[in-house]
Amino acid sequence: MKDSGPERAQASGIPDKSYHAAEPALYLVGTPIGNLEDITLRAVRVLKQVDVIACEDTRQTQKLLNHYGIATRTISYHEHNEMTRSAELVKEMQEGASVALVTDAGMPGISDPGFRLISLAIRHHVPVVPIPGASAFLAALVASGLPTDSFRFSGFLPAKRGERRAALEAIKNSPRTQVFYEAPHRILEAISDVVEVLGSDRHVVIAREVTKLHEEFVRGRTGEVLETLKSRDGVKGEITLLIGRAEETQVRADTSAARVSVRKRLEQIMTEEQVDEKAALKKVAKERGISKSEAYRELQRTR
Repeated sequence: MKDSGPERAQASGIPDKSYHAAEPALYLVGTPIGNLEDITLRAVRVLKQVDVIACEDTRQTQKLLNHYGIATRTISYHEHNEMTRSAELVKEMQEGASVALVTDAGMPGISDPGFRLISLAIRHHVPVVPIPGASAFLAALVASGLPTDSFRFSGFLPAKRGERRAALEAIKNSPRTQVFYEAPHRILEAISDVVEVLGSDRHVVIAREVTKLHEEFVRGRTGEVLETLKSRDGVKGEITLLIGRAEETQVRADTSAARVSVRKRLEQIMTEEQVDEKAALKKVAKERGISKSEAYRELQRTR
C-alpha cells in the first residue's frame, strides 16, 4: 500500500509532484557510502513508494532496506545484465510502474551501472528524477584540504601502468584539483607513478573508508605519502585519490623546457645528469608527453 501523500504534501508546503513517487518515472536514489544514517528523508520515502527497486546487488541493498523497514520489491540491475534489464524496466515504466535505481553506495551512474538505463529512459520520454545523496568523491574532496574552486573527477585511474602514467602526464600542468577512485591493491603502484610523473613534491590526499568506522585521510607531499604507504602492511578499503593542482613554478619550468628544442634539451640532460643519449631521450619524451619514437624523429630533423 503506497503512502497517500497529497494531503501531507499540501500541509507541509511541498508540491504534490515532488512528494509522491507513485507516478511512472525512473528515480535515481543516492544511498549511503558507508554510514547508514547518510540517507535523506526523501530517499527513504521514495524507496517505500516506488513499485520496484533496481539494485546493483540486491543482497547489499537489502541491508539498507531492512534497516529502514522498506518492503518494496527488488530486482537486480548490474553491468552483466543491464542491456536486457534496461529494456525490461523501461517497458514497465511505460506501462505505469515507478522504478528506483540504486547502487551499492552513492549516486547511481557515478563509476557504477546506470547510464544505459538512464539514457534509454530519456529516449523513451520516461521522466528521470534525481534524488540526491552521498557521494564518495565529493565527501573526500571537501575534507581533503585541497582547493575546491576548480576540480575534475575522472573515475578510476587506468589499471595498466602505461595507461595510468599517460593519464598522469595529461594532468601534469593542470590548474585544478584532480580526483580519482583507486583500488586498494593498486594504490601503492599509483602513488609511485605519481612520484615519477608529477614529482615527489606534488600535494596529494588519500581518503580511505570515508564515512566508515576506519575513515582516514593521508595528506602530504607525494614522496611523504609514498613512504607512509610503504611502511604499512598493505592498504585496505575504498579509496579516493586526490592530486593537487600544479604549482606555478612547476608549470613555468615545464613550459620553459617545452620551448627548448629536443636536441638542446637532450644535451642539457646528458650534461647535467651524466646519462647516455638513450636515457636522456627517454626523459625528454616524458617531459613533453610524447612517445620516445616521436622525440627521436624530432631529434633527427634537427641534425
